[in-house]
Amino acid sequence: MSSKVDSSLNSAGLKPEQSRSLGERKIQQHEGPIITAIKETTFNIYAREAVFHDPVGIAKGIDSVRSQFMGLAKIFSRADIPKFRILENPSNLPRNTILIDQDVAYFRDAKSSSPTKVVNSLLTLKLDDANKVISHNEEWNHQKTTTSEDGFLGMINEQRKKLTAGLTDLFADGGDKSKN
Repeated sequence: MSSKVDSSLNSAGLKPEQSRSLGERKIQQHEGPIITAIKETTFNIYAREAVFHDPVGIAKGIDSVRSQFMGLAKIFSRADIPKFRILENPSNLPRNTILIDQDVAYFRDAKSSSPTKVVNSLLTLKLDDANKVISHNEEWNHQKTTTSEDGFLGMINEQRKKLTAGLTDLFADGGDKSKN
């Protein structure tokens, strides 16, 4: 007997409107370096075999995660974060999970006063015992990012995301490997 995954639930185990309405909480001491690194796009917070998953790609390993962000920086010369809220965890999530509701304003022209695009996302960060990020899931508009668990079309989409991440690795050339 197969169990069907509820395709309307995001990585917080909630519907988008529920995760958007979660209350904001204060940063816990061990989360400070992680939050700073997310805002500054540095990579020392990731475990060696970390996975980054968003609607565009699935990157496995810190070098591939770095490439995804460096590839984006080649498309958009500037990105600002006008909204960044650390959310209270629902009771179904482990304590080593950080939920963030953020808006990122992307600019093709760094001198422009208005962004090319603003994207709202739910970030779900899962940490290991050493407080390194082992899973970084980004869901635009808090909507579940499809995987092979969502059936045939989800499987096709997952394969496309892995291919996209692989191509980004090639073109981004792994980013700046010294920024670890």
